[in-house]
Amino acid sequence: MSTPSITLRPPTAAEYADWMTRGCEDYATDIGPARDLDPAAALEAAYQEFGALLTDGLETENQLVWLACHDDEPVGSLWIGTQKTTPFIYLVEVLAEQRGKGYGRAIMLAGEEECRRRGYTHLALNVFGSNKVATGLYDSLGYVVVTQEMRKEL
Repeated sequence: MSTPSITLRPPTAAEYADWMTRGCEDYATDIGPARDLDPAAALEAAYQEFGALLTDGLETENQLVWLACHDDEPVGSLWIGTQKTTPFIYLVEVLAEQRGKGYGRAIMLAGEEECRRRGYTHLALNVFGSNKVATGLYDSLGYVVVTQEMRKEL
């Protein structure tokens, strides 16, 4: 499968609100089991974490939020924090109806190019161990594990 072409653009205020809701809901489904939180507590934690990082919404310094578009239609999103020496990917999203078409790879490559353009030489991210699709994508793009947290249920 060839990688589709995409462009990154900032979301409008309405798109940002939708993105925030979707992002927090998706993140809550990951952190709930990882942190042993019920769904309501996980959603609350997700909103708190997003809010702590995006204190001024789209205008937050050192936080880059983009919609990924193919033929001017959103297919996903990307959020990168640049507050540290190495930029950090907080969120890569491919809209549910667009999955399996190569957009995840395209979004990652566009984010890498944007970071290179800004003078960065590395890019970091975190992935939940249960997300095998994402882990496979990151492996195929050359990302390597630099730390690993493990847990055992007793």
